[in-house]
Amino acid sequence: MGKSICFSKMEAAGNDYIYIYASQYPVTDPVATAIQWSNRHSGIGSDGLVLIEKSMDGDADFSMRIFNADGSEARMCGNAACCVGRYVYEKGLTNHTIVRLSTRSGIKILRLEVAEGHVQKVSVDMQEPSLDAPELFRPPSSGMLHADGKSFKGTFVSIGNPHFVVMTDNIELIDLSHDGRLLSIHEAFPEGCNIEFVEYLGNDEVRMRVWERGSGITMACGTGACAVAVASVMHRRTGRTVRIHADGGCMEVEWRAADNHLLLTSPARFVFEGTAFLLNEK
Repeated sequence: MGKSICFSKMEAAGNDYIYIYASQYPVTDPVATAIQWSNRHSGIGSDGLVLIEKSMDGDADFSMRIFNADGSEARMCGNAACCVGRYVYEKGLTNHTIVRLSTRSGIKILRLEVAEGHVQKVSVDMQEPSLDAPELFRPPSSGMLHADGKSFKGTFVSIGNPHFVVMTDNIELIDLSHDGRLLSIHEAFPEGCNIEFVEYLGNDEVRMRVWERGSGITMACGTGACAVAVASVMHRRTGRTVRIHADGGCMEVEWRAADNHLLLTSPARFVFEGTAFLLNEK
C-alpha cells in the first residue's frame, strides 16, 4: 500500500493546501505526491502540497516548500505562510509568536495573534515588491499583451514570484479560465505568470479573481493580493492599506511607506486532518 503519513488540510481565504511536517514524515517524491493528493476527484483535493521542516539555517526557525497541484514548485505563497504560522504554533512546534520562515524567495517574518492558545490571525512581512525583473517579465514595446485576439494592459509586480495585474470595470465579465490561462503562458513571461483581474469597489477595497500558474483558478492568492495592492496604490485607486476580496475570502495588505515592505494579513484555518499513503513509495 505504501508509507502512511499524517497530514493537515488548511485554508486561508479559500487557498487550500495539504500540510505535512516533513521533519517527522519525509516525502522523497513531493512532485508525484502533490499531483496525486491535490486531485479533487481521486485525491485529498487541494491547490497543492506544503512541506514544513525545522530549519537547519540559523537565520530561520522553519522552512517551507510549496508544490502546486501540477507538481511544479512555487517560490512563495503568502496564504500558505500564514497557515504555516498557525500550524507550527498549535502543533506545539514553537511557543513563539514571531516566527522566521525560510522560503525559496527568502526568509519571511510571521507575526501571530494568539488568544487562549489558539492563533486568531497571522501577518507575514512579504518584504519589498519589485517592478523590474527581466528574468520574469519581458514586456513588448507596445506595453500591451495580446492573446487570442484580445489586448490586455496590466501592471507587472514580483512578490518573489511573478504577477500581472489587469484592471477591469466588471470582473464578472472576465472569462478567467480562458484569458487567465492564455496570459499565464504568454511569451512575455519566461517562467509563466500568475494573473489577477481586479475591480475597484471604493473605500480602499477591491475585488480580485486569480489564475495561478501551476494550479489554475484558485479561490485566493496571498502574493497575488500583495501585487494587487501595489498596483492599486500605483494607480492611485486606493490608499496604502487595501482590503482585497477574493472568491474564498478577504485579505488585507498594507504597503508600508516607511520601509516599502508589504504586510499581508490573512485568515488561517484547519479544515481537517487525516492519514494518507505515499503510493509512489514502499
